[in-house]
Amino acid sequence: MDNKRLFPEFLFESSWEVCNKVGGIYTVLSTRAKTLHDVLGDRLVFIGPDCWGDTESPYFEPDSSLLENWEKKACAEGLKVRVGRWLVHGNPIAVLVDFKPFFAEKDRIYGEMWEKFSVDSLHAYGDYDEASMFSYAAAKVVENLYSYLCLSSHRVVYHANEWMCGMGMLYLRDRLPKIATVFTTHATTIGRSIAGNNKPLYDYLWAYDGDMMAAELNVQSKHSIEKQSAIHADAFTTVSDITARECLELLGKPCDVVLPNGFENDFVPKGATFTRKRREVRKEVFRIANCILGETFGDDTLIIGTSGRYEFRNKGIDVFIESMNRLLRDTRLKRKVIALVEVPGWVGPAREDLKERLASGKTFDTPIEYPLLTHWLNNMSHDHVLDMLKHYDMWNRKEDKVKLIFIPCYLTGNDGIFNKEYYDVVLGNDLSIYPSYYEPWGYTPLESVAFKVPCITTDLAGFGVWANTVKGAPSEIEDGVKTIHRTDYNYSEVADTIKDTVIRFASFSDSEVKKARAAAEKISKKALWEKFIEYYYDAYDIALRKAAVR
Repeated sequence: MDNKRLFPEFLFESSWEVCNKVGGIYTVLSTRAKTLHDVLGDRLVFIGPDCWGDTESPYFEPDSSLLENWEKKACAEGLKVRVGRWLVHGNPIAVLVDFKPFFAEKDRIYGEMWEKFSVDSLHAYGDYDEASMFSYAAAKVVENLYSYLCLSSHRVVYHANEWMCGMGMLYLRDRLPKIATVFTTHATTIGRSIAGNNKPLYDYLWAYDGDMMAAELNVQSKHSIEKQSAIHADAFTTVSDITARECLELLGKPCDVVLPNGFENDFVPKGATFTRKRREVRKEVFRIANCILGETFGDDTLIIGTSGRYEFRNKGIDVFIESMNRLLRDTRLKRKVIALVEVPGWVGPAREDLKERLASGKTFDTPIEYPLLTHWLNNMSHDHVLDMLKHYDMWNRKEDKVKLIFIPCYLTGNDGIFNKEYYDVVLGNDLSIYPSYYEPWGYTPLESVAFKVPCITTDLAGFGVWANTVKGAPSEIEDGVKTIHRTDYNYSEVADTIKDTVIRFASFSDSEVKKARAAAEKISKKALWEKFIEYYYDAYDIALRKAAVR
């Protein structure tokens, strides 16, 4: 650490995903926790929502003795909290706060936010109220702890993630101006909305008025709290150069620091364990594929995967299916391909006919009915993946070299079919494909290369841009990451490039595959938190210096 930079003596960080595994931000915070905890110890405190009801969060271990037995005092004063440790590497302190009592004060809180910061909560709907009350409750936690631990003479930083934590940050900015504030938008509300509504984002970014688009797309309140948080934070940050440009154009505020998302690779098995687990999961994929398709697969079968949130266009699921459709019709492909779409949808039960086949231990030569997916969906007739497969007449016929299987559930180890964790399935891939249209960073390709699986992504993903920067030129599949140039309008070209890259990769010799896998692992090590944490230290320094002047 640079001694010239100011560094927090206490760091509070809030997110809806603290001890609450919802999406990519959970990965950001949970993997970064150990690196920060190694420096700050128990002067690092994460704050998350107590939204588990009568059940306990599987990621949280209560311990009310932490923070000098503060929990009892806070609860006696009407602030319902539970103190414990987040069950991730580093085991940092976590405070889960019950935000529901603050709903009774909602109108007053919104009124104050309008008067002091021009935050427009008038058009709120959906999760805005819930997120805002959590954000406010998290700030009350910091305010109470600040007093209890006598922190007024210490350097204190409050780091708020996403618009969902912005209101609390503004509250602290007003009530405790000594606290330095960092605000990170992981993706702008309006940028995601423009992309998600099939409007061209990038070519017209310079021409969009963020406020006007927020009104048109009915996200005024979320956009408002995000914009005001960006304006009033001591350090405004985002996760990639792509999103930094978006922030400038749509929020009207340049970012102070870009904080790329790193990770810890201690969850990646080593040596013989890695080889064994890879062999086991490939065998299981082939077994499940046999039970679905009635066809046997040798180890020379190429396993390809895509995964992420079910954002059909933004995550490039549409162009992935398009490329697989073109691949199965290309006579240059000489190997069988199993393409897995691991995207949690509105999932129903695991298929009983498939479970029965798996339990029998037999090998099958006929497919099951509807041989496209592992679990039934609650909306079988209105699902984007299934609709596109039907549109292209992709039914996994015997003569098709490419078989696409939809796995519409979270792979948490108890899905009823795979019964393996997501990471244990990823390491069985030969190639991963994430052709995102809107992806501020992109953890899925980073996780893929960490498991020595080369991947294809685009330069509309922050990770793809970073991979190009590392090489100093467009990254190719031999480098471990193939970064495809993507625009608002070159969908067909992207699909063809994916198809051609897969065909080329399928023709690689064993030594060429080995080199690509080694390159994938090498580039992943450049994204460890020990490398990327320095950007956070810059943000803390900026925030603390501004707070000191204030």
